[in-house]
Parts: sequence; structure tokens; C-alpha cells
Amino acid sequence: MEARTTQKLKLLYIIEILQKHSDEDHPINATEICEKLDAYGISAERKAIYNDIDVLIDFGYDIVKATVPRRGYFMASRHFELPEIYLLCDAVRSAEFITSKKTRELISKLDSMLSNEQVKKREKRIYIDTRHKFKNEEIYYSIDKINKAIENGVKVAFKYSQRKLTDDRKILANDKVFTVSPYALIWQNDRYYLVGNIEKYNNLIHLRLDKIRSVEILDKEPVRHFSEVSEYTEFFDSADYIAKTFNMYGGELKKVEFTCSRNILDQIVDQFSEDIFVYKVTEQNFSFSTNALVSEGLISWILQFGKDIEVVSPPELRQMVIKRITDLKELYK
Repeated sequence: MEARTTQKLKLLYIIEILQKHSDEDHPINATEICEKLDAYGISAERKAIYNDIDVLIDFGYDIVKATVPRRGYFMASRHFELPEIYLLCDAVRSAEFITSKKTRELISKLDSMLSNEQVKKREKRIYIDTRHKFKNEEIYYSIDKINKAIENGVKVAFKYSQRKLTDDRKILANDKVFTVSPYALIWQNDRYYLVGNIEKYNNLIHLRLDKIRSVEILDKEPVRHFSEVSEYTEFFDSADYIAKTFNMYGGELKKVEFTCSRNILDQIVDQFSEDIFVYKVTEQNFSFSTNALVSEGLISWILQFGKDIEVVSPPELRQMVIKRITDLKELYK
């Protein structure tokens, strides 16, 4: 590498050295920076490093001159701070739809924003449990293609895999081909879902992305507008839809009323937000109304609270809960 070229690159290498080899607990001095530059084939004098760092500081890099625990420099600010990297790594690690291979790749990219010593600390606290990770490596390409289809307002076709049990007790994959009008991608309950419509049905469907393969964008087939199969007219409000959906079960949107123990107020607000209409409060209970999709998912959500929640209306939902309780009682006789 020519001397002139290497000197032009010197500032970039100093930034890289500070990012990789320095942090608040591990400042690096000018002599050590010179040694590391030498490994890149760049010769530098200690006094020149001081000037280079001043230039980087003037440009806007948050480089701090330290005296403890030793004299030297360290990169004080990064694109992501250490707690933010921990948070993102934990999210990637715990997301089941992200495969083991992709989990390691993403965490490695996040590590590139840390110093070497910070990476060592991070590695001690991140464990990847591969037992619950999905194995569909196509999911990332599926996300990209489905997002493009949503942006362009066209349908997608794909294979959807569901398990079936054979008479000889084997569990096999059973693929079906679907053509879907895609409206939104939703991450809920540690699953990634496609929300859309199949033309012959007048409702919304939820399909797990980890079961979707071989996505094809149908450029010449416009989507069926979501206003024909949902309450939304101007745009598909994913946040509102999640608040009304339970365990990604579809159903008919209705006004529902509950009487609940005040002990589960946090859980109620977590599910429905603070926009619920509370119309009665007693010392022990409160009653409220909201809109929700009446479904088997809603019933399962209700039953988890036992006697702390009672369905007031609509009557059909109340009867569905009673039937589920009766069926369970019969099962456990």
C-alpha cells in the first residue's frame, strides 16, 4: 500500500482501533495506537496521534482522554450503548422465529458495535437456547417479499406447511398452496404472523411466517382491499388490531363488557390499553366495556383469570365461556 494512501486511511483506522480496543474501563494510549496501526501497515508517531485524535474530536467523535484506570483515550459514545446492545441481543436470542444460525449472525453484528472487552462481558450473559428456535431459514426472504407486496398492493402466493399425524404415528409436514392479499406483518406472542385475506372468505386470516415457504409476488394481481374484510378503511391499523385480537384467533368484532377484580387491572390495561371505558367501580371490582374479536382465543384469555373476571355481555360470549367450562368439567370427571 502506498504511503500516501495509508496516511489517508490512518484516521479511519484510529476510529476502528478506538471502537474495538477501548472503552471506559480500558483506555488505550498513543503508543498502543501506533503499534496497532503498524499491524495495518501504517507507520505513525506518538505525537501525530494526539493531533489525529484532536481532529476526530473536532469532527464530532466523542473521544475522552482518561487518567484512570490508566492514561489513554477511549470512545465514549457509540451508535448503541452497552445496555442497549444487551437489550437487543436478548430480544434476538429469545425470538423463536429467528433461527439459530441467524441469531448468531445478528448478535455478531451487534457485537461489532462494542469493544473487544465489552464483547467478552456480553458473551458471559447471553445463552442461545436452540431447542425452541425455528429452522425455516427462508423466513427472512419471506419477510422481504411480503413487505414489498404490501407496499405495492399486490397478492402473494406461497406454500404453507402444517403438521399431520399418520395412522402409523408419524408426524409429517403437509404443504398447501395459498394465494393471499397481505395487509400486515405482526409479531405477537413470540410469533411472526402474516395478516391477510384469502379471496373466497370474507374475513382476516393469520398465518405464521415460520411455516411459509417459496413466496412469490403476484405483480399483476391487486390485493382485495382490507376495508372489505375488516373495520379499517384508510389504513390497516396493526396496533389497534393486536389489541383486539387474542392469541391471533380471528372472530367477529363486538362490544364486550366485563366485571373484574381490581387485582388484575394491570393485565386488563396491558391487553386493551387505557382506552377502556370503566363504567362502575366498587371496593373489590370494576366493570368496563371495549371492542374485541369474539373467538376461542378470547375465551382462553378469560379463563386464565378464573373467578377474577366475569363476562357481562354479549350473551353469546358468556355462553361460550360456560360451554368451555362445562366441557372441561366433563373431561376431568
